[in-house]
Amino acid sequence: MMIFSFLPPGSDHTVCMTREEFMERMPEVLGHGTKEEYGELFDKVDVAQDDSITWDKLISLVLLNLNEKDERAKSAVIPQWKDPQLLPMIHKDAIQKVIFLKSSSRYLTVSKEGLLGVWEENLKLQEKVPITSDVIKLKNLWVTSLVSLENINKIAVASTNKEICFYDLFSTKEFPCQYKLQGLGSTPVCMHYWYNPQDANESVLTFGDIAGKVQVICFSTALISLFERPAMSPSEDEETTVTINWAELVSGYHRCCSTLEHRLHNQEWVRQVIYDASLDAIISSTTSHVNTVVLAWREKSKQKWIKKTSFNIAQGIHTFDYHSRLNLIATAGLNHRVCLWNPYVTSKPTGVLWGHSDSVIAVQFFTARKQLFSFSKDKVLRLWDIQHQLSIQRMTCPFTKSQEFKCLFHFDEAHGRLFIAFNNQLTFLVMKNETSKKVTSHEKPVTCVLYNSVFKQVISSDTESTVSFWMIDTGQKIKQFTGCHGNAEISTMALDPSEKRLLTGSPDGTIKIWDFNGHCHQTLNVGQDRAVDISQILVLKKTILVVGWERTITVFRFHDFTPFLVQPEEWKGGAQHREDILCAAFLPPQTLVTGSYDGEILIWNNSTENAHHVLHPYYQRRLHSQWDADAQKQLRAERGHLLSLSAGETLLGLSSSEIDTTEGNHAVMRLSFLEARKNIAVTGGANLVSCGGSGYVRFWNVFKKQLVAQFVAHSGAGPIIMTTDKMNQHLVTGDSNGCLKIWNIEEYCLNFNEDQVFQPPPLIKSFQPHEDRISSLETCAHSSRVLIIASSADGSISISDVWGSLIGIFGQMEHWRIKNNIPLPQKDIGGFPAVEDVPRATALLPEEEPLMVSMEQTGFDMKVKGDSTSTFRSLHIGALEEVEEVNKPDFLVNPEKYFGEKPEEGCPKNQDIASFAETLRAAFDEKSLFPKEILDRERKAKQLCQQTCSRGKIKRIRKQISLKEK
Repeated sequence: MMIFSFLPPGSDHTVCMTREEFMERMPEVLGHGTKEEYGELFDKVDVAQDDSITWDKLISLVLLNLNEKDERAKSAVIPQWKDPQLLPMIHKDAIQKVIFLKSSSRYLTVSKEGLLGVWEENLKLQEKVPITSDVIKLKNLWVTSLVSLENINKIAVASTNKEICFYDLFSTKEFPCQYKLQGLGSTPVCMHYWYNPQDANESVLTFGDIAGKVQVICFSTALISLFERPAMSPSEDEETTVTINWAELVSGYHRCCSTLEHRLHNQEWVRQVIYDASLDAIISSTTSHVNTVVLAWREKSKQKWIKKTSFNIAQGIHTFDYHSRLNLIATAGLNHRVCLWNPYVTSKPTGVLWGHSDSVIAVQFFTARKQLFSFSKDKVLRLWDIQHQLSIQRMTCPFTKSQEFKCLFHFDEAHGRLFIAFNNQLTFLVMKNETSKKVTSHEKPVTCVLYNSVFKQVISSDTESTVSFWMIDTGQKIKQFTGCHGNAEISTMALDPSEKRLLTGSPDGTIKIWDFNGHCHQTLNVGQDRAVDISQILVLKKTILVVGWERTITVFRFHDFTPFLVQPEEWKGGAQHREDILCAAFLPPQTLVTGSYDGEILIWNNSTENAHHVLHPYYQRRLHSQWDADAQKQLRAERGHLLSLSAGETLLGLSSSEIDTTEGNHAVMRLSFLEARKNIAVTGGANLVSCGGSGYVRFWNVFKKQLVAQFVAHSGAGPIIMTTDKMNQHLVTGDSNGCLKIWNIEEYCLNFNEDQVFQPPPLIKSFQPHEDRISSLETCAHSSRVLIIASSADGSISISDVWGSLIGIFGQMEHWRIKNNIPLPQKDIGGFPAVEDVPRATALLPEEEPLMVSMEQTGFDMKVKGDSTSTFRSLHIGALEEVEEVNKPDFLVNPEKYFGEKPEEGCPKNQDIASFAETLRAAFDEKSLFPKEILDRERKAKQLCQQTCSRGKIKRIRKQISLKEK
């Protein structure tokens, strides 16, 4: 309505409004506020004092105020932290650097003795690699700094032998040294690397040394080569170390790079150095009170430093950080203060943060929230609000008992992790997720979800070893088991065939069998008292199969389930996989398939426990009954490189250049048989689906041992997971971004096709119900509808139908009610119905919400067969009232008055009843032709007839005797 105040009648163009017009019309239009208030608003809008404003100016001010209000609210949010955790101590000396590699989602740590630790994104140790040479070890030298060259997948390591070595991260060997920069005048102790995101060839490596020099290498062709290589030397792919002398760089011999340097720190150790592109300047610092922080600009045409700005800070500083958007430099002072500086004002700081009682040894900006971390020598961590210059959080933790320590501070903002290293011990704190704005089902990431069709419940587990039970009709939580595996997470779950027992698997190496009252009946010792990864549990008629660690299948047989702690037995087929097994599937009566990290799918006979064929999209290989040690070592060395085929392997019509050799891109994450397709052996279609690395989904024919179809379901999303409904009409896939896709596979690859199919099936719906990785998928048929249950690492569990209509999130305040007897939409190949046309679940009104039921009320007695009484928990069950005794009627007491003697022919005769077999034209064996129930019923009817006839004869004889006596 307010916009029409700026529109004259009959005009399509906005006009200016004077102060008097604005004060007169706005109270009339909006119906509140005084003229004086609107006069003040006009003055705020008319900053140029034009005596008139437009709608655009007014709305710009409103949006600016709202944005500032949002920024203030964001900065006022105080992060909540989980308990501190310690990483395994793999380093023997002080940790010098912690960095995160975005390209491979890994953390790197390096210590003084030259040991490089490689950690997965979940901070599990992947490997540790020594990167120092024997010469360095003999001379007792150590590593001083480490930086990541993200654009070219390399790292640079500086050491006290006055060298900088460049290592290749994606080499087949373990971090080979490609370049060695020698001849530096002094030992480099700090480094920084920057590259241009618009042109990755342009990059800058900056380092400072113990002599007060700051030196810079500007690369112009980083993607091609950092330095000029000798003409006769092998190519870079052959991983030969090329030695570069600093004098060569200064002289201009290497045309692909140039150098700069300055000596403005007066022989003081350069403690930190960075290059900032927004300033186009080098910022460096020392602990001296003179030229403590130096900013140096350069003139690109002359390649010389022409201007410098220096800050003289009393008592010096330990370190600094720069916030480009706020244009502020924060310094960690030895005088217990944190100072905020404008880069262009050197006389005094723009703000001083007071509160630490000891020298500040680390500072780092929390960029997204405009906050600042500071850490002091007395092990006090503070978080500051920059705008108000107030301490909003203070934490003191006994990180180390030692008084003398070398501290390293690093905040990984992308993952919300704060790393603090004390000597060789690395401690980290994880920031809790913001739960106020989103609905979560678990406090921790959800790892697995199941559907129990007997009790109509959804079962979920998380990384905190908690199992929750939800009613699928309403989304209401009915009970919860905590600490199922102590502090270890639950990685997977399974139900037994009767769905009366729940199996939970954990990385602690155990599987526990529970009833639904929370009682643990048995523990399966999968890892034999050691921690192992468990990715899937298969419960069959006579065995329980476990996969997910090493290359073998772990088997438990039901005949040995008497003790509480059950030990595994030997799998007769041995280790046929060459990489870790990630998943498995079973097709009755005896077909078992397992998928591994290298993309192989093995087909087993579950009765004999022997593998008989290998499926892979790119090659075939023969199975061996036993692998010798040398062959295993060779295969491990060739991990992820399918071109290095071993004996017995043949490529399937592909050249070596067409094969993707990236490690993990072929990992089989899920396997599922299409059991509803009964005639596949005749039609030659697909009856097995696999998915995993690079977002691929593949359809296989197990009988013909061939790949039928493959397509990319999620491009660029990494590994994916999937599930199918029982009728095999729908395929559901989920990726690491929280996105779900539903495909119609009812008629996909039903018949044999000579050529491999690359066309994907019809896509029904693509939507994103979660903010993080989809961890588990389940489908169920409920109330004549097919529902999809998805769990995520964001802690939520969603339920939707196969047409992409989201019903709700388990744990939300408002419960839903799934409508009964809603028919599924008819199949329409031409186009699927819109989401709005599909019936949705209706939310319960407050008076219709079911009451929360305690664990005891919903407990299930495992000894009683049949339906659970929890379904009828709303019924009132009480004692039956006593019924008064009824007198027998007179015709039963005195039958002689009412019934005379019946004629003899009225009595039933003892006739032999012919069996079913005798009535047939041909003679058959009854036991093999008819079910046992029919034969038992016939036998009982014959016996009853004989007994009735016998009673009639006895009664007739007694009456005749009594008449004769009279």
